[in-house]
Amino acid sequence: MASAASRPPVGAAVPAGGRRPPRAFAAWRRRRPFWGGLLLLLGGGEILLTEQASISVVLQAGAGGIAAYLLPLVMAVCGLLMILNPAQRLFYSVVGVLVSLGSWITSNLGGFFVGLLLGVIGSSMAFGWLPDQEPRRWRRRAPGKKPDPEVRADSAG
Repeated sequence: MASAASRPPVGAAVPAGGRRPPRAFAAWRRRRPFWGGLLLLLGGGEILLTEQASISVVLQAGAGGIAAYLLPLVMAVCGLLMILNPAQRLFYSVVGVLVSLGSWITSNLGGFFVGLLLGVIGSSMAFGWLPDQEPRRWRRRAPGKKPDPEVRADSAG
């Protein structure tokens, strides 16, 4: 059992398992569209896992069968490249959303809509990500306390 000194204060948010992610990884993650790329990567992986035909049957079927494997593979690669190369996130997110929508026709309705939705949402998140934006820190005010008049609601000058 943990002693009272090692426990966080009452009301403090503690992640599952009671441990914080390493600061270096958290700082690295904030400098890139991590969650958008991860969702696109997971969407491509989900569509690849829901494929019915084996690769030998696909090669005999021709271009239509190969597209069923090629599009989710491109989704996964775009998601990985978004995470590793955030400077090109706009290109990868546009390609990712187009390929995600194309998987609806070629790959079992886009992995039964799950992979399609993960890909579209992840690409949209990466497209809207801004690298120079400070993360928001949400704080609760005490009941009845008014906001500070010196702090503006928006950051526009």
